[in-house]
Amino acid sequence: MVEIERIDTIKQYNDTVGVDTLHPLVSIVDFDMMPTYQYFRRKMGVYAIFLKYIKCGDMRYGCQPYDYEDGTLVFIAPGQVYGIDSKGKIIKPAGKALVFHPDLIANTDLGKKMKNYTFFSYEVNEALHLSKKERVLINDCLDKIAYEIDLNIDKYSKVLIVSYIELFLNYCMRFYNRQFITRSNVNKDILSRFEHLLHEYFSTKKQLTLGIPSVGYCAEQLNISANYFGDLIKQETGRTALDYIQSKLINEAKIMLFDKKKPISEVAHQLGFNYQQHFTRLFKQRVGQTPNEYKKLI
Repeated sequence: MVEIERIDTIKQYNDTVGVDTLHPLVSIVDFDMMPTYQYFRRKMGVYAIFLKYIKCGDMRYGCQPYDYEDGTLVFIAPGQVYGIDSKGKIIKPAGKALVFHPDLIANTDLGKKMKNYTFFSYEVNEALHLSKKERVLINDCLDKIAYEIDLNIDKYSKVLIVSYIELFLNYCMRFYNRQFITRSNVNKDILSRFEHLLHEYFSTKKQLTLGIPSVGYCAEQLNISANYFGDLIKQETGRTALDYIQSKLINEAKIMLFDKKKPISEVAHQLGFNYQQHFTRLFKQRVGQTPNEYKKLI
């Protein structure tokens, strides 16, 4: 078994790929400078964004056959493990990497916004596939960051580098939104499977043993990451995945409440709630009436 390397500093990453460290907290790496490789696994203590010059056929996730073969962006956050297994083949990498330490963006506006860039928790098969025009913009951002890294560090260095990284990430947000739109057929298939999953969940009474279905559970069953799933559902429906699940839950509750002999406590239990008051609170939030008030009107 190959050991997992720990990469906690920019210098450690640069040493691993064989490039000089010009700035202690950020690096742009040209993969053309790297040696060949076959296999590695690394646990990252830094942010890493890889621009890979590969075709979509090299990725598990399908993509449009016309304009999105020019490059792929993969995002890694601190604490995540990533790796490459070439199945014994010698690989010569092609592309670039932006690697930066969390300390670079600490106490900055970008640091406070990082949680909004949910693609850092996407799986590799949910990577961002770039068009040729998008790749030009991404490379321009990387070139600007590289230019600042090459200069002597002064009082403007951090501000400019962080600003360019934020610009880079905002472009990525825009491009992911485009990807959700251009993959509407794939998205609709996932939405259809999601609806079927919820129907099957309640019809087979899984809630009695597993409780209320969570966003994480649904994403796992659909073989996609929770953040990608949430972003996709929001794009397709204008609602959050949790809102979608709760709507299904309330619809099931309304059907059960037609049986006026069934106590509210039993309805709550059959829906997967551990406590009746939690069910009552959610029902009131969603319907505007308590289950008892609703029951009296039907």
